[in-house]
Amino acid sequence: MSSLPGFSLAARLRAGETVHTGWCGLPAPIVAEIVAREGFAAVTLDSQHGLWDLAGLVVGIAAVRQVGAAPIVRVPLGDFAMVSRVLDFGAEGIIAPMINTAADARAFVAAAKFPPIGERSWGPHRAAMLAGIADQKHYLANGNDNIVTLAMIETRAALANIDAIAATPGIDGLFLGPSDLSIALSDGRTLDPESQAVEAELDRIIAAAQKAGKIPGAYCANAERALAVAKRGMRFCAISSDMGFLRAGARAQLDLLK
Repeated sequence: MSSLPGFSLAARLRAGETVHTGWCGLPAPIVAEIVAREGFAAVTLDSQHGLWDLAGLVVGIAAVRQVGAAPIVRVPLGDFAMVSRVLDFGAEGIIAPMINTAADARAFVAAAKFPPIGERSWGPHRAAMLAGIADQKHYLANGNDNIVTLAMIETRAALANIDAIAATPGIDGLFLGPSDLSIALSDGRTLDPESQAVEAELDRIIAAAQKAGKIPGAYCANAERALAVAKRGMRFCAISSDMGFLRAGARAQLDLLK
């Protein structure tokens, strides 16, 4: 496997690092840049539940890249057409929600990887420009190895099919969505990302990823949670969000005034 200039996420994960990503839902490139400048290895721009549209992502991805962090995009549910678009913009990783079956995983891979693994259409001109890749054939030859695809595990169906999802060629990792999984496991009665039911499945998700030689990851509400799940084997941890950082900072200052 060969690294692409300007691409760091896949290489870090292959080297065995535990990678922490900031999480941004506010569609403000300067906010994503600020989060990146604080030292996160990656910043995820959320266009599923966050407010990012395609025009914003073009600028947001560049803002994260200029700092030296890896831009990742969570795409909307089932919007695999968007996958190749944001990769063309320069994203290094894609998080796809609600991957419930091997067929879902294959559809995700088809949009994210070039042949023979997938069916991604050619057009990464912006990505090559941002990374300083003069010969775009180099991107074609090494793109598949340097784009990270993370399938979200959030439902009972995903758990039932987890080994098949993990074994899908072109899927690079499994990513626990603890809020939706807690809702699914409680049949809609509870929102508790750290419930006993979710905790019981966390190790299973890690084991399935490791068995298939893939990266286990999770969304974490805070750094304490990220440290705890990393000790259990998680290698890719999203921490809080831009809105969470703003609320915590404002609250901390107001508390000092009391």
